[in-house]
Amino acid sequence: MWESVALTLAGAAGNNVGKVLQKKGTHILPPLSFKLKVIRAYALNRLWISGFLMDMCGAALMLTALSQAPVSVVQPIAGCGLAILCVFSHFYLKESMNGLDWVAITLAGLGTIGVGVGGEEQKVDKIPLFNIPWLVLSIVILFVLLNTWLHIYKRQRREQELTGPEVIEEIIYGLESGILFGISSVISKTGFVMSEMGFPKIVVPAAISCSVGCSAVGFVYQTRGLKHGRAIVVSTCTSVASIVSGVVAGMIALDEHLPTAPTGRFFLLLGWFFIITGVILLVSSTRIIARLPRSVQKFLKSNVERTHSIRRPSSARGKDPIPSTTIHASTLHLLTSPSKEKA
Repeated sequence: MWESVALTLAGAAGNNVGKVLQKKGTHILPPLSFKLKVIRAYALNRLWISGFLMDMCGAALMLTALSQAPVSVVQPIAGCGLAILCVFSHFYLKESMNGLDWVAITLAGLGTIGVGVGGEEQKVDKIPLFNIPWLVLSIVILFVLLNTWLHIYKRQRREQELTGPEVIEEIIYGLESGILFGISSVISKTGFVMSEMGFPKIVVPAAISCSVGCSAVGFVYQTRGLKHGRAIVVSTCTSVASIVSGVVAGMIALDEHLPTAPTGRFFLLLGWFFIITGVILLVSSTRIIARLPRSVQKFLKSNVERTHSIRRPSSARGKDPIPSTTIHASTLHLLTSPSKEKA
């Protein structure tokens, strides 16, 4: 189990850090296209190619972890990729962090330990095939309801000519993308389980292909939410929905269950809670601190952050800032800009 935890953390780190390095490399590169000179420019850019290789290695490690451990263990720990990215950004990219960020990272770390202690290896003897159609039907109905709600909400906004934050739209797109990311992990795991049960080996690449397709659709939904919405809301909904949907779908489609021992069950549930809480705090720490009393704000904000904000006010930024990312357990991720989070 601890080997799977380590693989998941390494994969999450590779995914997130790799995306940031790719983003930094594109600052001096033209828009990606199929032109030979453009492809060559990307291939010769050391920063971009390093990020790309890290991202691919992270995806491979994540798939290896899914082949060895239940989704209910891998998916929550993958949510700690955001905490790993924050630490990397702080020490390598010299980005400032406040006290609440460090609290969130600590919670995510404790949650990872809790999941590692409480999780147990589960041997799947058979896949509950009758549960899969019900799971698919439930997801389809949920998406129909969410998109119907979104359509009604957009029509009301047009009729009333509202210009405020599109909260419902942000939440819906975040939930939909997170659900797809969580289901993506379950599909990959299902392929590995079916292969172990004696099905043809072709089920593994087929499942991985379906998983990538599911993640791609989730990425489209996520991008729609970020286009006109606030990254803080979309990111939170995506991260939490990804963890919850992955765990629930794993229990329904793969017959995964909570540990039988009360102690193991307690540590696993506590680990889930700490990880989800840490992720929410990481993506919303700035907003939370802004609502606290000034004395508490001064305590939580580091001197580095205050100096950084004085020297580089948001209104005077002309360059594209270094983005932050939100992880999910497959190969596609969210790249957001801090300037959007303050919108």
